[in-house]
Amino acid sequence: MNRHEPEPSAAEAVARLDALAIRFGAVVEDIERVVVGQTEVVEQVIITLLAGGHALLVGLPGLAKTRLVNTVGTALGMDTKRVQFTPDLVPSDILGAEVLETGADGSRMFRFIEGPVFAQLLMADEINRASPRTQSALLEAMQERQVTAAGAARSLPRPFHVLATQNPIEQDGTYPLPEAQLDRFLLQINVGFPSEADERRMLMMTTGAEDAVAKKVLTPDELMETQKLLTHMPLSEDVMTGILRVVRRLRPQETDVPLIWGPGPRAGQALIGAARARAFLKGRSAPILDDVAALLAPVLRHRMALDYGARADGLSVETVIAEAAERL
Repeated sequence: MNRHEPEPSAAEAVARLDALAIRFGAVVEDIERVVVGQTEVVEQVIITLLAGGHALLVGLPGLAKTRLVNTVGTALGMDTKRVQFTPDLVPSDILGAEVLETGADGSRMFRFIEGPVFAQLLMADEINRASPRTQSALLEAMQERQVTAAGAARSLPRPFHVLATQNPIEQDGTYPLPEAQLDRFLLQINVGFPSEADERRMLMMTTGAEDAVAKKVLTPDELMETQKLLTHMPLSEDVMTGILRVVRRLRPQETDVPLIWGPGPRAGQALIGAARARAFLKGRSAPILDDVAALLAPVLRHRMALDYGARADGLSVETVIAEAAERL
């Protein structure tokens, strides 16, 4: 949708969203044909993109995280790039750098060479293996959709999304992501093992002569159009009240749960955007409390932390969030 075009009427917006919902249903089907046994993960990744955000994929190696990102990029027609984060990675490896070039006439001038962050979909693989200085290079990109490199602010392509991965077990040589950066991720998506039936199907599919490949289903422009239309999706007072209640209840000063820190206002914004996206995928014209409850864990699990005593007693963030979901 061209930004200079007039805003569509309510009826036109609903009709267009209905048509796009069918297209996105085809996107999900195509991705699930290639990435087997991760239905909930696929849905949450698409929700992240529809809500205009970034996602942190947490799971053990070998669970198709890289395959998932590449497949999503292909299905949505997005320019996709991948960066393997390592301790020796420096910010210019991500953002780009100036190089001195000599022209045919002997003149010399600097030319900026764009780094991999100049993509529509960036996969930051094992993001917690890079130093805090390098991790911080992504903060401006994720929040402002621009980077400052070689003394100039440079706009990133539109759309721009980061799907980062993290290994939850192997912590040697890693740098935990600071709270400020974690808060930039709309969802933390936990990637688990597939069921036995799905794993059997995956083994058969990936060890034969031919492997399933994704095809382009939508365009980045259609993704951005859907993102814009979803911001106009109505939000009932019950849903708004439920989101406010649960977010405020999970802050240290508002609960008896021994929390070190809890979700800020950005968590409420994330819940609204994600709930609208989930309602859209489910074929509804507005989100309901069930959408909020289904998304509480991926939206909040990286935005709150228990103190040491609570963790020693066996309490987990997931348990606290599950109890909050029951009281929605």
